[in-house]
Amino acid sequence: MRIREWDRNLKVRLFGEALMNTTFWMFFPFMAIYFADSFGKETASVLLIVSQLFSVVANLCGGYCADVFGRKRMMVLSAYGQGAAFLFFALASTPWWSSPFVGFLCFTFAGICGAFYWPASQAMVADVVPEQERSHVFAVFYTSVNISVVIGPTIGGLFYADHQFALLMATAGSCFAMATLLAKQLRETAPLSAPSQKARSWTQFWREQIRQYAVIVRDRTFFLFIAAGVLVAQTFMQLDLLIPVYTKEMMKEETVWGRFTVDGAQAFGLLIAENGLLVALGTVIVTRWMGRYNERWVFIGSSMVYGVTMWLFSHATSIIELMAVMALFTFAELMTAGLQQAFVSKLAPRDMRGQYFAAASLRFTIGRMLAPVSLAAVTWIGYTWTFACLGLLALASAGLYAWMFRQAAQRSSASLS
Repeated sequence: MRIREWDRNLKVRLFGEALMNTTFWMFFPFMAIYFADSFGKETASVLLIVSQLFSVVANLCGGYCADVFGRKRMMVLSAYGQGAAFLFFALASTPWWSSPFVGFLCFTFAGICGAFYWPASQAMVADVVPEQERSHVFAVFYTSVNISVVIGPTIGGLFYADHQFALLMATAGSCFAMATLLAKQLRETAPLSAPSQKARSWTQFWREQIRQYAVIVRDRTFFLFIAAGVLVAQTFMQLDLLIPVYTKEMMKEETVWGRFTVDGAQAFGLLIAENGLLVALGTVIVTRWMGRYNERWVFIGSSMVYGVTMWLFSHATSIIELMAVMALFTFAELMTAGLQQAFVSKLAPRDMRGQYFAAASLRFTIGRMLAPVSLAAVTWIGYTWTFACLGLLALASAGLYAWMFRQAAQRSSASLS
């Protein structure tokens, strides 16, 4: 399915989100360093956990709202909310008023808005794309994000230290532009809801939330998918938490290719750019390659490769070693990049897609909520043991994926009989 054959909604989003993501990634990879320098590692760890706790709740509400109030409405409101958050973050990062705490509050609110945006955006893809084409479409969107991951940190590495205000203003402007574009160009794709669903008290709203998500939790295959995803997320979430701090502190300044001097912070910018470039070039290719194999072994294999990369990171101290490990880390990422969302769309009933995608993204929101513990763990047990523990969590996720596919096979056999 070529891009020119896509639904108009998807074309608008593909290019609009590319702009918004590029400006976002100009500063986002440096947030762990910013908060660690401002508050200390342990305090930054606690604050980032609290931030993600709010995102977990917002994510679940976002899935419900996407099904009841519509995909378009939730995406537009979320984009405007993100723009406002980054605008105030910029104002708190000026030479006249610098407040890391206000910056943290704005960063948290932006995360909440992003948590509302995600399930609606994923459900919209499932609404308009045939099942057999979804993994390819999700892979293209994933590629677009990672092109932004190449361009954004490269620009951010040059300007972030001295021009944080300008980068945040650019991000706010792109969010407002994206919200306006979505409001004018998108059409609604959610199945029509009964009017009675939309006029409910907050008590009824939360009661309905609990009832609907209880149905999802009872889906054992899906529950194991989320649990395994949370565990393996502890590895790839370190890309903007532990890994930047590790490279900054542990890598000494060195000369690359005989002419360029690179310190730890600059090395991290190169690693992020490498990751984004490899994803941009390889997502569709690796997704098609992995499509030849049984999903069971792809998911299990990805977790095992993640586990190996965590051990290797703890022994890499030069830019060449770090880039080699990052290449393997990226391959683990690409193995399931297009398959995960397609897997969720197969499990989700049409009228609950928003909630299933919201619940599925708990892998990331809960994973990101727990991931900052690694920053505190470094002060307790050091980098080597922290990376080793992360590797063990990835291997544990491989075990849960094996259990998940065994449960799925048993359920399939039972339904056939």
